[in-house]
Amino acid sequence: MSPAREVYTAAGIQKIDRWAIEKIGIPSLVLMDRAGEAVAREVLKIFPHRRKVLVVCGNGNNGGDGFVAARYLYQSGIDVRVVVTGGAKDLKTDSKVYYSLIKKLRIPVQMTVGNDQRFLRALAESSIVVDALFGVGLNRRVRSPYREIIDGVNDSGKKVLAVDVPSGLDATTGEVLGACVRADATVTFTAAKTGFFLREGPRMTGRLVVRDIGIPLPLRKH
Repeated sequence: MSPAREVYTAAGIQKIDRWAIEKIGIPSLVLMDRAGEAVAREVLKIFPHRRKVLVVCGNGNNGGDGFVAARYLYQSGIDVRVVVTGGAKDLKTDSKVYYSLIKKLRIPVQMTVGNDQRFLRALAESSIVVDALFGVGLNRRVRSPYREIIDGVNDSGKKVLAVDVPSGLDATTGEVLGACVRADATVTFTAAKTGFFLREGPRMTGRLVVRDIGIPLPLRKH
């Protein structure tokens, strides 16, 4: 894995996102939709023969990207199931929009509070896992029940594609924050993050794919 042309810390990429949303007026829902579509496209491209997908979603924007990816995979004829940590009431505003949409489409969704039997069964029945638990904003050690969920994904032996950042990886330093998803591939947005190339980053990130989600290039200099 070699560095992309543009590489940013977590704080740097968050600043770019805020600039695009608050100053330029690109709706955050539009960026989330583009991110999720990019993930779905890479699942179909990288794993063309694995047709049963489990999308593991957290409560934040990374989980929202996962909901969108699930919708696009479903619309492509993929057998997709979604697991959400916690409950729907804990979801961030944008994520709730896309959560509501996949529910209306009757995409199978189950809640989990940890490495429970229903979650393990869903893992066993899948052929690929999309990791949408945590994004670049993670800055503390992963605790229960998320640690158990990450361990379950790693122990499953399934192929894993991470959304933006492997869950549990510090996007700036490459440090594993207690537990981290070992991804076969990571689809990141706008630009690569410094943590992909430092410490444990290369081992956890796997094949790196950088996808543009429509933030104008000049804004990336701010």
